[in-house]
Amino acid sequence: MNSGSSATRAAGQHEPEHIRRYQDFTTIDWIQDSIIERNRRIRTARQLRASHHGQEKRWSLGWLWLLLQRIGNAGQSWFVISLVGVCIGVNAALISIVTEWLSDIKMGYCYDAWWLNQQFCCWEIEGEDDSACDSWHPWSTATPARYIVYVLFAATFSFMAAHLVKKLAKYAAGSGISEIKCIIAGFTMKGFLGFSTLAIKSLSLPLVIASGLSVGKEGPSVHVACCVGFVVAGLFHRLVRSEGKMREIITASSAAGVAVAFGAPIGGVLFSIEEMASNFNVKTMWKSFFCALVATVTLSAMNPYRSGKLVLFQVTYDRDWHFFEILFFIILGVFGGLYGALMVKFNMQYAAFRRKYLTKYPVLEAVALATITGIIGYWNRFLRIDMTESMAILFRECDGGGDYGGLCQTPYQWTMAASLLVATVIRVLLVVVSYGSKVPCGIFVPSMAVGAYFGRMVGILVKALNNAYPQSGMFAVCKPDVPCITPGTYAFLGAAATLSGVMRITVTVVVIMFELTGALTYILPTMIVLLVTKFVGDALGVTGIADEAIRFNGYPFLEKDDHQYNVPVARVMRTDLHTLPVEGLTLRQLETTLGNTTVKGYPIVSIDSRRTLLGYVDSEELRYVLERARERARDVQDITSDTPCSFAAEPEDQHEVEFSGMGAAPGVGMDEAIAAEIIDVAVTPDVIKLWPWVNQTPLTVAPQLPLEIAMQLFKRMGPRVILVESHGTLAGLITVKDVLRFTLTEISEHQSHVTWSNDHFEAGSSDDNELRAPN
Repeated sequence: MNSGSSATRAAGQHEPEHIRRYQDFTTIDWIQDSIIERNRRIRTARQLRASHHGQEKRWSLGWLWLLLQRIGNAGQSWFVISLVGVCIGVNAALISIVTEWLSDIKMGYCYDAWWLNQQFCCWEIEGEDDSACDSWHPWSTATPARYIVYVLFAATFSFMAAHLVKKLAKYAAGSGISEIKCIIAGFTMKGFLGFSTLAIKSLSLPLVIASGLSVGKEGPSVHVACCVGFVVAGLFHRLVRSEGKMREIITASSAAGVAVAFGAPIGGVLFSIEEMASNFNVKTMWKSFFCALVATVTLSAMNPYRSGKLVLFQVTYDRDWHFFEILFFIILGVFGGLYGALMVKFNMQYAAFRRKYLTKYPVLEAVALATITGIIGYWNRFLRIDMTESMAILFRECDGGGDYGGLCQTPYQWTMAASLLVATVIRVLLVVVSYGSKVPCGIFVPSMAVGAYFGRMVGILVKALNNAYPQSGMFAVCKPDVPCITPGTYAFLGAAATLSGVMRITVTVVVIMFELTGALTYILPTMIVLLVTKFVGDALGVTGIADEAIRFNGYPFLEKDDHQYNVPVARVMRTDLHTLPVEGLTLRQLETTLGNTTVKGYPIVSIDSRRTLLGYVDSEELRYVLERARERARDVQDITSDTPCSFAAEPEDQHEVEFSGMGAAPGVGMDEAIAAEIIDVAVTPDVIKLWPWVNQTPLTVAPQLPLEIAMQLFKRMGPRVILVESHGTLAGLITVKDVLRFTLTEISEHQSHVTWSNDHFEAGSSDDNELRAPN
C-alpha cells in the first residue's frame, strides 16, 4: 500500500500470515481514477469545440470526426457489453453440452454416434430404462464391472482437471466469487481474470462435474463469465486505461454468469448487486441487466438441452398449496439455516486442515475425493447421477413424468425416503470436504441438491401422512379427488433454503426460484422459507461462505456490515512515516530515497519543524518524472544529479503550465497525456518542478475521528490512503490494510463467531507466490 515505516515493516515480520500477505495486493484509488476519467471527457469536449472555433462552416471534417469519436466512445461500452454477453452465452452452452456427455460416458456410450449423450442417443425412447434403447450400450452387463468403470472414469476426470489447474492455471481452482468481490471492490490480483484462467477453467469445469465430485459449476460460471468480460474488454484501449469501466464490465459479467447458470437474468442482476458489488450504481445495474439479457438470449438460441429450457432442472408448478403446509415449510427453512451454519463452520475447519497438510498434494486430494465419492455414491440412485439431473427429477410433479424408479409410488415411499435421507447425510459430508479443493468448484448446486434431497424426503413423509389420515386434522381441507401434497415443491423449497443458508442471500434466491418455476403460486412459500432461513442464520451468527473465505484467505476486503469499534483513527494510523520535504532535495537524493523505500506514496511536508502537510505524491508517478528527467539529462548537459527538485508551486507556475480540464489540485487526475504535455516545461536545468504531480488536496481526517467513519470513507469513496492531520500538522496515515490489521488482531477474536489461530494462516505461506500482485 502507501507510506509506512521501517519499524512497521520490521514489526510485520512477526505478524500473522493473514496480515502479512495483504502486502501481496495493490489497491485502486477510485478518487484518482474517477477524476482521470473526468479530465478525459473534458479534453474531448474541448477538442470538439476547438475544432470548429473560428471556422466559417460548423460542419468541418475535423469536427465531424471528433463528433463521431465521441459517439463511438459513448456507445463502445454497450457494444462491449453485448459482445461479452454473447461470448458468455456461447461458453455456457458449450460447457453444458460437454458436461452432459462426460457425465453419461461413465455409464456407457452411444453406438450409433459416440459424440451423443444418453438423452440424445435415446431421443425417441421414453422412460429411464436403458434396455429399451438399442443405441445406448452400457460398458458392461455385469454390475461389478460397471461399478469399476464408473469409479475409474471419475478418478480419471478428476486427475485431468486437477492436473490442468496445477500446471497451467492455478487461479482456475475454487469458485472465484470471493476473489471477484475483492477485485470489484478495487483490489488488483494480476492473472486471476486472464485468458489462461478462462481457458483452463472452461476445460476443467466439465471434467470436475463429470467426475462426480460434490461441487457445482454455477459458482465457477461466475468466474468464467468475469474472465470473458475482462478478456473481451482488454481488447479496447479506452476500457483498459479506466479501472472504473473495467469494474463495470466485470460486475455486469458476474450478473451474466449467474443468469446463464440458472436461466435467471433478473436474478443475476440482483446477485451482482446483493453479493458482488460493493457500492450500488444505477448505471452499472443497467449494464448488468443488458449483459445478462444478451447472455440468456444467446444461451436460449443455442438451446443446449434441446428442451426449450435454459437449465436442466427448470420446472413449472400449477397446483396450489395449502396453509397447513406452512408448518412444513418452516421446517425446511430451519434446515436451510442449520445447514448453512454447519457447512460454513466445518468447511472452514477442513480448509485449515487442507492448508496445513494437503497443500502439496492437490491432484492426489482431488482424485481421492472423486474416487471415494464414486465408491460410495454408486450404490445410491440419487448420488450416482449428476446433481443437476437429480434435482430435475426431484423437482418434478408426479403426474409430469417424475416417477423415477418408483419415486412417486406408494409401495416404495419408505424406501425412497430412507434413500433420500442417506443421500442427504452423505452429500453434506462430501460437500464439506470437496468445496475448496484445487479444482473448479462451486457451492450453489451441491447445496441445492442437499436441500432437494431433504425437501423431497419431507414431501414424501407429508404425503404418506396424508394418505394414512386423509380426513382427519389439517388434511380435512384437501379435495378428495385431487392430490393434496406435491412432494416436488418441497424439494424445490428445500433447495432454495439451503442455497440461501450457505450464501446468506435472500432476495436473489427468491427471484432465481421465481424465474426457475415461471409461476407466482409458490412465491409466498419461498419467501417464508427464506425468511426462516435468514432468522436461523442470524441467530447463529453466520456469515456467507464467500465472506468467510475472504476472511480465511486473508484477502483485504472491508465488509458491508457496520461495526462499533469505539476507537479513534489515532489508534489505528501509522505514525512513523516516510515523508519528503517540499524543498531542499536534489535529483540524486530523491532517487536514493525512492530506491531505499518500497512505499506507494509520500506525504509532502514543510521544511520547518512543524511538518505542515502540503500534499501527497504517488511514488510511481515520481519515478516516471525522474526517469524522464534522466533522459533529458543525456541531451541537456545542464541537468545533473545535483539539480534541485521542488514540490512547491509558485504563483507564476500556474501560468506556465496549461492543464487541460484540470482543477486546482493537478496531482489528482494526472494521466499519461497530461504528463507528456507538461514534462518538458517541468524539467528544467535550474530546477525540476514536481508540483504538478503533487495532490495538493489529499483526503485528510483528524486523529479524533471514529474509526467507523474512516471505514465508510474507504468503502464509499475508495481512496488508496487517508492522511491524518492535527491542526495542519501531519500526524499519520491510514490505509485499508491498517484497518483490517486492527480488526483482525484486536477485534475479531472478541466479536467474530469464528476465531482463526495464527497456525491456520501461517500454513498458507506456500500460496503466497500464487497471489502476488505488482507492487
